[in-house]
Amino acid sequence: MIFGIGTDLVEVHRIKKELASHGKKFVDMLFTPAERTYCTRTDKVAIQAQCFAARFAAKEAFFKALGSGLRGGLGWKDVEIVNDELGKPKLTMQRTAKEICEKAGIDAVHVSLTHTKESAIATVILEKIK
Repeated sequence: MIFGIGTDLVEVHRIKKELASHGKKFVDMLFTPAERTYCTRTDKVAIQAQCFAARFAAKEAFFKALGSGLRGGLGWKDVEIVNDELGKPKLTMQRTAKEICEKAGIDAVHVSLTHTKESAIATVILEKIK
């Protein structure tokens, strides 16, 4: 049974602007070490911005699917998007996000990301299997 679905669209130029204005402070506030490592594996700022934009969209989509927004003790780094060895994105929950999902009986999380030079979009589906 589907618990919730969330979708978010991010304009890449907004993330690029934040990277230029606030750099490390911006990235450290929103993204986990694994996300930062993955997105900064290239020196090309445009590619980094696309990568961070997709992950930001996924975090927003997760909060929408949960139905809570960013409140109740939830933090940006409670949600992490990493890629498996084939490049498939995987959303993992930590701390408060994990506790909330366990209490709600959420067994599965599905995430899809895509981006162009101009925009990034993510969809998250939270599912109760049992």
